Amino acid sequence: MFRYLVHQGYECVPINPVERDVLGIPAFRNLREATDATGPFDMVDVFRRSELVVPHAREAVEVGAGSLWLQLGVVSWEAARIAHEAGLQVVMDRCTAIEHRRFRGR
Repeated sequence: MFRYLVHQGYECVPINPVERDVLGIPAFRNLREATDATGPFDMVDVFRRSELVVPHAREAVEVGAGSLWLQLGVVSWEAARIAHEAGLQVVMDRCTAIEHRRFRGR
């Protein structure tokens, strides 16, 4: 998904506490560090197991992201509630690449 979105021209910023770069793009240890370096995010796209998502929802709220997107197979009603109550748009259990292809084809 990351490679697809980058290839489509989207500005993507990887967050990974272990990696220093992904596909040649600098990675950050956490969302706060990335936001401080690059500015606010329109969307936080989460690729984690469902039980690990809540802290990422809180972090997305804290940095003022516009939306929280939980990837295909990732479902957390608590994370969705946290983000929604803070005014973020929420998408859950959907793949960004699949949805992009679907809407692009219209």
